[in-house]
Amino acid sequence: MLLNLSDKDKKAYSLIRNKLIHEGKKPTLKEINAVTGGKSPRSASIVIDRLVKLGLLKKVGGNIRLADAPGYTASSISTIDIPLVGSVACGLPMLAEENVEAYIPVSTALAVKGHRYFLLRASGTSMNEAGINHGDILLVRQQNTADDGKKVVALVNDEATVKVLERRSGTVILRPKSSDPIHKPIILTDNCQIQGVVISVLPSDLN
Repeated sequence: MLLNLSDKDKKAYSLIRNKLIHEGKKPTLKEINAVTGGKSPRSASIVIDRLVKLGLLKKVGGNIRLADAPGYTASSISTIDIPLVGSVACGLPMLAEENVEAYIPVSTALAVKGHRYFLLRASGTSMNEAGINHGDILLVRQQNTADDGKKVVALVNDEATVKVLERRSGTVILRPKSSDPIHKPIILTDNCQIQGVVISVLPSDLN
């Protein structure tokens, strides 16, 4: 479907999509006009309405979200729609939002059929030496166990965090991999629920 869009609408959709995915919020009308050449708030609103009618966006109350339909993916590529379910802390643990912000088509070469997956947006710097930087989108395979050394999404006292899993003498260690010494291992004996294993760090643009 994107192939049928005008250049202006493609730029607007790319901006809106990246804002929703990476920042969890829609761009302002001024930001939309900046990429489309629009001259007034009405110009940006018309572009949004057009993308809604095309099925690429949907309006929820006063907000806009990416549409669930995967119609804009290339049919020659086998993909599966994976829910983006909010942010996860890569520093101090932060509660992960459970509402689905968007559905992102991901190649079945990464998201192998037969497993359940979700996407989380990383925040913080505690895993930057493991290739996970602030704002990255993580593809996570949903499972409640993991081997030592795996990068996991874990719930600690109902808060989600990404760390390297390590077990030692009856304890569970969630170890950061960071260039910033402020980040310390989290040492637990219980109250650690593994939600999944990080399979891949997806490209930051996702255009």
